[in-house]
Amino acid sequence: MPALEKFLSDISNMVWGPPMLFFLFGTHVFLCVRLRFIQRYILHAIRISLRRTKEGEGDISQFGALTTALAATIGTGNIVGVATAVASGGPGAVLWMWLTGVFGIATKYAEALLSVKYRITTKNGLMAGGPMYVLERGMNCRWLGAVFAFLTAVAAFGIGNMVQANSITQLVKETFHISPWVSGIIITALTALVILGGIKSIAKTCEKLVPFMAVFYVLGCLVLIFTNLSTIPHTIALIFKSAFTGQAAVGGFLGAGVKEAIRYGIARGLFSNESGLGSAPIVAAAAQTKNPVDQALVSSTGTFWDTVVVCALTGIVLVNSGEWTKGLDGAALTKAAFGDFPVIGPLILTVGLLTFVFSTILGWSYYGEKAAEYLWGEKAVSIYRYLWVAAVMVGSVATLPIVWSFADIANALMAVPNLISLIFLNRVVVEETRQSLWQSGY
Repeated sequence: MPALEKFLSDISNMVWGPPMLFFLFGTHVFLCVRLRFIQRYILHAIRISLRRTKEGEGDISQFGALTTALAATIGTGNIVGVATAVASGGPGAVLWMWLTGVFGIATKYAEALLSVKYRITTKNGLMAGGPMYVLERGMNCRWLGAVFAFLTAVAAFGIGNMVQANSITQLVKETFHISPWVSGIIITALTALVILGGIKSIAKTCEKLVPFMAVFYVLGCLVLIFTNLSTIPHTIALIFKSAFTGQAAVGGFLGAGVKEAIRYGIARGLFSNESGLGSAPIVAAAAQTKNPVDQALVSSTGTFWDTVVVCALTGIVLVNSGEWTKGLDGAALTKAAFGDFPVIGPLILTVGLLTFVFSTILGWSYYGEKAAEYLWGEKAVSIYRYLWVAAVMVGSVATLPIVWSFADIANALMAVPNLISLIFLNRVVVEETRQSLWQSGY
């Protein structure tokens, strides 16, 4: 088992290496240029995203689609992932992570637009879409769509299910001394209660859960920042300086160059906001929207909230704490940084992680079931849902380093077919944008 773990870990490091990061970030920049920096419409996009009225064909509101996508996107990567980036790449990694979010808005916009344009209506009257349908109907390449769908179905069980369930039960065990079996049964029951009702049930839950968890965490981070307001200017200056000059060794910190800051900042930023991975467009296709551009704008705000806001605030809190200089990493660094603020710090961290992780389980369940539906038909959906519920229980009580590595690999490989479709169909994205956005006077 240790040999297998090392083998999968090595492959994971390889697929998430420089070529993949260059491919992803390069696509971000390319689409930014092609779409004339679509980020300038972010305020307009946020305004549209808050609508809950039906504006076209679809299964759920645009707000429901956004919150479901955010449920899957905002997770441990926004808290523990940021800590890992800071611990390995220094304070400068926070700026590179932030820039990845800014540029990633264009990619999230493009993949959502294509997903809505090429979506279909299934026999039971529900919408189905995502990169698999884009590849099949937009590029006449069904086999590549099947590859994407298979990787999505596999990755979902790991990164969106068992690993998340394990994070919850371990946190509850450490904080409240409750057995993983007890918390696992509760989480499994709650998951079944929501996902067995389908996308409308998932969206309805996410519409309530996501705004609460996001507002609670953001306000909590702002309280921590204002508590130490006098040191914030120095912290922000350090983040910017370290991003371009590197960070010398401080205390238990080994020191990081510009290369490390860029590598870990971009990698964790991409992993957190999922722009380019092709997951969020699957739920975007279910939205009630009058045209692909409107939903694309709504979906693009997901990257803004996830990385430009949530990850940035987490990064400032972590760097400002100074705990990163003591050689701490990941969860240990996060716990120490938030623990500097008695009562309120641990409360923000605990509630944030619990809600972030549970929402991820809900969001990814829909991604996985739509991928299974594409491969094996509508009958596979109910089977997938029951397997999903069972996997939550398994993940709650087992340690799963192999599952994590395997899911990490599948997650990275998901991006390849999706990015291919974005590059080959960029003219479609530009033309749709010209007709529905640029020519409308915005």
